[in-house]
Amino acid sequence: IRAGWLDKNPPQGSYIYQKRWVKLDADYLRYFDSEKDAYSKRLIPVSSISRVSSIGDQKFEVVTSNRNFVFRAESDADRNEWIWTLQQIAEEWKSKAPERTLMSSATDGATELADKSGFLELRGFKHKLFVVVAGDKVFLYKNAEDYRLRIGITYIEMNVGNVKEVDRRGFDLTTPYRIFSFSADSEQEKEEWVEAMQQSITEALSNSEVAERIWAVESNCFCADCGSPKPDWASINLCVVICKRCAGEHRGLGPGISKVRSLKMDRKVWTEELIELFQQFGSVMANQFWAANVPPSEAISPTSGSEERRRFVTAKYREGKYRHYHPLFGNQEELDRALCAAVTTSDLAETQALLFCGASVTCDTGDTQCPTPLALAERSGQRLQMEFLLQNKTSGWFGGCCGAGQSSGRLLSALLCCAEFSRRWCTLQDGVLSYYENDRNTVPNGEIRVEEIVCLVNNPLHTHGIQSTFEVYTEADRLYLFGLESPDSAREWLKSVAKSFVHPCAEELLALDFERLGRLHYKGGLTLERAQEGWFALVGSTLHVCSEDGHRQEPLQLRKLQELCDGVWGNTQPPAEPRCAGRTLYIQGERKLDFLAWVHAIQKAAGSSGDTLSEQQMTESDVPLLVDRCIDYITQCGMGLTSEGIYRKSGQNSKTTSLLEVLQRDARRVRLKEGEHQVDDVANTLKRFFRDLGDGLFTRRLAPDWLWATALEDEEAKVGKYRQLLAALPPVNRATLKALINHLFRVQCFSGENQMNTHNLAIVFGPTLFQTDGKDYKAGRVVEDLISHYVEIFNVALMASLPWQVNDQEMKKQQDEITAIMKMREASSSGTQQAGDFICTVYLEEKKTETEQHVKIPATMTAEELIFEILDRRKIVMKEKDYWSCFEVNEREEAERPLHYSEKVL
Repeated sequence: IRAGWLDKNPPQGSYIYQKRWVKLDADYLRYFDSEKDAYSKRLIPVSSISRVSSIGDQKFEVVTSNRNFVFRAESDADRNEWIWTLQQIAEEWKSKAPERTLMSSATDGATELADKSGFLELRGFKHKLFVVVAGDKVFLYKNAEDYRLRIGITYIEMNVGNVKEVDRRGFDLTTPYRIFSFSADSEQEKEEWVEAMQQSITEALSNSEVAERIWAVESNCFCADCGSPKPDWASINLCVVICKRCAGEHRGLGPGISKVRSLKMDRKVWTEELIELFQQFGSVMANQFWAANVPPSEAISPTSGSEERRRFVTAKYREGKYRHYHPLFGNQEELDRALCAAVTTSDLAETQALLFCGASVTCDTGDTQCPTPLALAERSGQRLQMEFLLQNKTSGWFGGCCGAGQSSGRLLSALLCCAEFSRRWCTLQDGVLSYYENDRNTVPNGEIRVEEIVCLVNNPLHTHGIQSTFEVYTEADRLYLFGLESPDSAREWLKSVAKSFVHPCAEELLALDFERLGRLHYKGGLTLERAQEGWFALVGSTLHVCSEDGHRQEPLQLRKLQELCDGVWGNTQPPAEPRCAGRTLYIQGERKLDFLAWVHAIQKAAGSSGDTLSEQQMTESDVPLLVDRCIDYITQCGMGLTSEGIYRKSGQNSKTTSLLEVLQRDARRVRLKEGEHQVDDVANTLKRFFRDLGDGLFTRRLAPDWLWATALEDEEAKVGKYRQLLAALPPVNRATLKALINHLFRVQCFSGENQMNTHNLAIVFGPTLFQTDGKDYKAGRVVEDLISHYVEIFNVALMASLPWQVNDQEMKKQQDEITAIMKMREASSSGTQQAGDFICTVYLEEKKTETEQHVKIPATMTAEELIFEILDRRKIVMKEKDYWSCFEVNEREEAERPLHYSEKVL
């Protein structure tokens, strides 16, 4: 994580500092004599650090339970970076203390984890050292007290070690970096130490072998949750291989849901049957069940943070949010019967689906000789089925949750976990939501005052294993989860609770079928000085806002956002920042729990949610952002429109797949750049998008009519029919078809260079847009007609009245653009490239002549680059806590807008 030279103060408190090479990783802070040394002079487990603080003069102090370590850096800035990094790592350890036990068994210091421990003499040390053999490592401590406190000298990884007896009491531990010469108190003691170290070497080597065998299956080479390569942890009951960071989140679920073990350290766990189970099962089969319905916006990657991982892992395994539900889900008797049949076969996928949808591992089979599914599997000789059942024998799954509320008048109440739902009698009266043990009790188990409620969430059906659930967030940063078996009853409760806590000024939001409703602070428009309280309702991909004075603002279409920035939670409570064309809204939260949930919900709503056109991120003109990005790149990049064989030549399949995936996940964040992306890859991505589009561009209902229209011999009648069919398309399909045909019209204008005339383009795009096998020539005819009659089909009158229609002015603009591209091509080939930069006036802090700067701003310059340019010109040195921003001001200075640092200035 961090490494560098620091001066170290000796423990005796001498004023003479010693230069040490210091290294910090996720488990230890260690210091060495030299950066080339393999073994440290001292190791301090991160888990034992209680405090890190500055003590002046470039010095800082690392405080543990028994002693303080003083270091001195070369500068205050270097010291502050060390302090910040150490504090962050120490805090992360504290927050995950219960989850770290397996990942750091060697650092635990608990004697029972040691295979052997005791005092040995080591050549080079005056006094005996306390030596510990634990798993595949050997630890050296100054004494037993240091061992108890976990402050060591160094550790030796035994996968590179070799043990050799030297004399009656002596033996050497040899590594490629150093020879450790030990001496025991007796010959018998020496033999015990040699045996323990040889066993440690065997364990280290055999562990690597287990990992290699499991990685032999391709899908096991990547984390089943985030995709990180070479994951060396696993959930042995879920049969998924996971990386170290995801393993920490799995531990947070508890062993009742996920039993986490190391591929390299927990050698005794990995029986031959369990290894075979992972080889046959693999993460692919597991994810076909657990991750069958993961929206691209909710998926995580190797770079995802802890909060994202925790949210995803919890949703995936605890809530079963993305599961592929078994057809028998909810019918306990049928699930159990199907499980008894499945375990007698080799169909592990069926057993997985049944078990994790509620079938009981210990259900009664009705067979006196084989009373459990495990016994049935044993009799049938299904070893891997037996292993799978054994690993899940004590898992606390979703069975029983759905039947937890058969009494129709009751509301189920729980905190966070569906497995913990308990039936409670609830009342909403006089502004208090109370829940009781039963309807006869007069003293409630708990109460929620409606004025303390800040947010309500209406969950999708079966989100928590129960038919309908809703969440209540309070000012105390607590989350309550309630559930009912009837959607109608849940809706009534939700509306009643919402009506009781929503301010009268925002009552109109109650009429909406909201997914999330609550109060937040926001800034927008011309009033950026003070944040005001507002009421927000999220309905699908639309965010409704009502101010504290009762004024309802124009709803934000989240899929049409130009940009969505979210800050990191801290004392400043930074905002989420949705930015639509001509409008920016800063949303701030006061409580971490509900604010992060809002940010996540807005991000999800602003992303693509499916494979149809209407479910994509959109531009202001109702064209999918993915389509707009691809067309824009091909039009503007140097060789785009003139690239020979464009759309006919295929790009690299792997790059196309990767690009399509990132664009579908969040096209808003993707910037296609020359040099990084090839024209044919982008063109292929656009084609594949249309080919795989759900319901197609022409829609399944209307596609046959488009194909039929090609049979009309009269051109005027045919154009009229195309116009009629165009008007019948959904608005998004119309706008997208116009944008695509407009683009293809431009492409064929350069057919002399790209060899792609109207007919050739039609051959390529006909089968693609109609999603046929290419044998029906009529598909190509439709596309050819649309390009050839582009002006007539998309134009109703001389001046068009609808955005998908083309008028004379637009045609002139398009011809001008084509002419400009051709001139640019000629200028490029003759070596006289036009600059294309703008010279703008920029003022520093206030509008005065002496603060005025004239800057040449290229089209690619960001606000951050402009700020540095200005500061550099004025020779202003940025201090540590300086924050500079760039503002865009309109001509009359009536309004200003801060630019996001990564936003292009022009």
